[in-house]
Amino acid sequence: MAADGGSSSLAYPCAFSLKSRQYLAVCAQDGRLRIWDTHSNTLHQEYVPSAHLSATCTCIAWGPCRTDKEGPQRKKRRSEAMVAAERADLLALGTAAGSVLIYSTVKGALHCTLEGAHSGQVNSVRWHPEGGVLYSGAEDGHIAEWDLRSGKLRCKWKVDRSAVTSLCVSPDGRLLLSAGQTIKMWDLETKEVYRRFTGHSTAVTTLCFATTRPPDSDGLYFLSGAAHDRLLSVWQVRADGKDKNAVVSFTLTDEPLHIDLTASDSKDEAVRLAVVCRDGQLHLFEHILNGHCKKPLSPSCSVQVSSPGAVGVPGGDSPTPVPVLATALGQEKQALLLAYGNHTQPVIERTTVNTAERHVCLVRDVKATLTLTMETAISKVKTPVVNADAKVLVPGLPGHCAPVKSVPAEAEKRKQSSKTKEVRIMTDSFAVLLVQGLESNDSNILNVIPTNKAKCVSSLSGVVSHCLLLFQLTKRMQGNPYSAVMMVRWLKAVLTLHASYLSTVPDLVGQLGVLYHLIESRVKMFHKLTRLHGKLYLLVTQVAASERSHTVTELDLTAKLVYEEGKDMPSISLALCLIFKEGLYPAGPEFPCS
Repeated sequence: MAADGGSSSLAYPCAFSLKSRQYLAVCAQDGRLRIWDTHSNTLHQEYVPSAHLSATCTCIAWGPCRTDKEGPQRKKRRSEAMVAAERADLLALGTAAGSVLIYSTVKGALHCTLEGAHSGQVNSVRWHPEGGVLYSGAEDGHIAEWDLRSGKLRCKWKVDRSAVTSLCVSPDGRLLLSAGQTIKMWDLETKEVYRRFTGHSTAVTTLCFATTRPPDSDGLYFLSGAAHDRLLSVWQVRADGKDKNAVVSFTLTDEPLHIDLTASDSKDEAVRLAVVCRDGQLHLFEHILNGHCKKPLSPSCSVQVSSPGAVGVPGGDSPTPVPVLATALGQEKQALLLAYGNHTQPVIERTTVNTAERHVCLVRDVKATLTLTMETAISKVKTPVVNADAKVLVPGLPGHCAPVKSVPAEAEKRKQSSKTKEVRIMTDSFAVLLVQGLESNDSNILNVIPTNKAKCVSSLSGVVSHCLLLFQLTKRMQGNPYSAVMMVRWLKAVLTLHASYLSTVPDLVGQLGVLYHLIESRVKMFHKLTRLHGKLYLLVTQVAASERSHTVTELDLTAKLVYEEGKDMPSISLALCLIFKEGLYPAGPEFPCS
């Protein structure tokens, strides 16, 4: 059983499907959900949530395998029934907006949306073993219990003042583990605390039950891992209640991100554990849980994947490490299912590892594997086969390719001082170029069209062209903010002239949802920038006013009025008083003026 599905960490969430390990679900940095087929190492499905930019995926968890009971059913053979029962279907996605998305791999679409319970980011989602109930923990410190048959909230309760960072349901479905920094075990029938454990000094990111025994037999154990912690702790649930501290610790090289284990059913059966750390290494453990162990246990085998060094490059002889993203234990002791590389396009491999060796390095050429995968992948774009003898009369039409004329060698020899003439495109060909660039997804053709030629949108025909244009406009608006001014004019022309075509698109809400959230985020930022502009303007004006108040202008010492009445003293004092009245010279004790 995998223990990474319900926990949230700084890495991008990824998880293998249960039992058959047929699929690998990965949420990359672009917010898209990609489901890869582990047998063929190809992309099986891709889903783009409507709010994948503002409400990114924070945690994922596969639901129990089930059969698709929708539609008319026919009698099946036993072999067909067994295959259908083992098929993974539902996948729960926790988002940063506080909602939970349920995606169906059988339908290839969103099954339902669970919202209204959390006011903060969802950090962990966990399924009940029966499959009809889902539990979610969020930043607001609440745990929500969802009924997937009705798509409504059953109940929710406050766990602690801090956030709920991880959850885990016991194999029998009676107990629930929740953790922030301390760990609590809940009775799901009464929703009361059954046990309390010390926990870790940092936020717990991983919880997983290691045994399937009942808690009254002193044989129930579970694992916990925390952020920035290089120890994986094992806790025992004892009947006497003296179980606050960890009994076993596994040493790691970095923080645990992904855990897979085979649970123990008896006291004599060892627990097999595979842990993927943040540094990209994989550590394998095997231990019989039978009480307290004083010393931390080291891994029995550590696996590192690396790519061969580049030939002919200085310093390229040394191999480059490739991070392991996720792992799954096979039925055989040495069998492993690995996913390594990057989250956008991981490499999935089934291999065997000699666990007798302490350190194993797997050298894999990741670039060659990805190139082979891209060449063998099935593309949805169909290129028409054109006979070599056929002549293309109108090369500007989309879907046709005209032969490219070779440039003579003499034309390349030009003087540096000579000016090259720019080739101008006729105005009538903008619409043709627009359609051709949209259908071929060629950015070079789309960049040739001037941004002020939004009138050529009126010549578009067909729903496909409008959808492609909306996709390109949304993509370009997410880039440089200065280009959004022109893109808004194009978007206005599309929505004004072709609203009737767009209303016939079945998944229009999904396409316009990304655009809506993008515009909403830009508008919110505009208000913040406006307030910042006002504050900066106020500060600048105050500084300028203070500088002007301290500047002293030159004084004009010429008299405004001179009164001559002889050489007596009163006439002189009268003239000085007039000067002081005008403010041309400051009065003092030497010349009192009243």
